[in-house]
Amino acid sequence: MALSRLSRPTTWAPVAVLLATLTLSGCQSAYYDVMEQAGVHKRDILSDRVIAARDAQQDADEQFSSALERYQSVVKVPESKLSRTYGELESDYERSQAAAERVSQRIDAIESVAQALFKEWEGELDQYQNQAYRRQSERELEQTRQRYGEMLDAMHRAEDTMPPVLTAMHDNVLFLKHNLNARAIGALKGEVNQLEMQIATLRREMQASIERSNRFIDGMTPMD
Repeated sequence: MALSRLSRPTTWAPVAVLLATLTLSGCQSAYYDVMEQAGVHKRDILSDRVIAARDAQQDADEQFSSALERYQSVVKVPESKLSRTYGELESDYERSQAAAERVSQRIDAIESVAQALFKEWEGELDQYQNQAYRRQSERELEQTRQRYGEMLDAMHRAEDTMPPVLTAMHDNVLFLKHNLNARAIGALKGEVNQLEMQIATLRREMQASIERSNRFIDGMTPMD
């Protein structure tokens, strides 16, 4: 896959501080204007943000899978090692929570630039004098919107599977924190089966979302 505009070495390093400030302050419209002046269009930003979201989803998929393996192994841990196991499970929960937050942040960033792109694209349709060009651009806009909508729906479905898993993981970690004994291991055995089903659903939705993301990325025509 070719590197996007934002991934290539650039000559506009002096505006990096300004871009960071605009991004952190939430001034998205000003951020897009500065990027446009640097030759990076909203379409390029959208493509890069979809790539970032896809990668975050892949990371989350791997993290939740790793956490499940830890939970599956905990029921076989001797009582003498429960204290260390609790620490490992707590770390897995925290990493999973952070991975889920990154996915949500990436989705929010996609929605922000997509709204700006589609608004700009639609507003520019009336600037065409050549009606054949206008109709072609309008068709491309609708097709892009449709593919974007399908991708975003898949992303949100995957996103929605994470909170229930995190809740279950947190409950188990909290329970184990105050019950470092054989009875706790027995209680966790039943919970692991439920967690396996939840994470299996999460991973199916995550992979479906990643596939949709790849389709959308492949369908975006570089503006070179």
